Amino acid sequence: MRIARFSIDGNVAFGAVEGDKPDELVLDIIKGIPFADFELSGTKVPLSKVRLLPPVLPNKVVAFGRNYAEHAKELGNEVPDVPFAFFKPSTSVIGPGDEIQYPSFSSELHHEAELAVVIGRMCREVPRERVKDVILGYTCANDVTARDVQKREKQWARAKGFDNSCPLGPWVETDLDLAAIAEGITIQCTVNGAQRQLGRTSEMIHSVEDLIVNITEAMTLLPGDVILTGTPAGVGPLNVGDEVAVTIEGIGTLTNKVIKRG
Repeated sequence: MRIARFSIDGNVAFGAVEGDKPDELVLDIIKGIPFADFELSGTKVPLSKVRLLPPVLPNKVVAFGRNYAEHAKELGNEVPDVPFAFFKPSTSVIGPGDEIQYPSFSSELHHEAELAVVIGRMCREVPRERVKDVILGYTCANDVTARDVQKREKQWARAKGFDNSCPLGPWVETDLDLAAIAEGITIQCTVNGAQRQLGRTSEMIHSVEDLIVNITEAMTLLPGDVILTGTPAGVGPLNVGDEVAVTIEGIGTLTNKVIKRG
């Protein structure tokens, strides 16, 4: 099931996305929220008539860096022996079609296409065999990074956590499973239609299971929290006016435009 969060006529709701052709997609409005038992209402609205929002509003976004060897190599970094985590605040999250505002304190903005894991239930100290039970589904993410600031400062709070730096969407896909991710699904990033990144999740150094086991040893994850699993090689610059799209096999495409910060 593809679960979207959307607004229509000033109201916000969740809906199940139905259909295959982009111009014929409809939303069956969900009774309740996707983090508990819910029903489909049978009330359907065309996707073209709503505004898609970030599919979840996470309490926290836990991101893992240098989880693809070629990406670590392209930036001159060593591959970490254990998962390497950092945070992006909830204020960094935007949805599909929302604008990425180029931060005034940076002159080197980069895209980073990533598979995002959406947590479905409160969890702590999750054993490997239970990881699948705490996952609601998966979505596309762009870990937008002020690369010059990241290089200059010893910690990444400003470089990775500025407003609009975490586009998520277009929806949460619940039918994707851990086996398919381990076997390898394609992650692609284009800028103005030109391919920049192309990788597969099978290239991840630490698996989804590794990442969730690692972070829940330290902290509780809440429903709607998001795990960013790292980016493949090919990261590069974004400029004002660029349209950046992240496409993940089996999920969909997340598109955002870069604008000058007002």
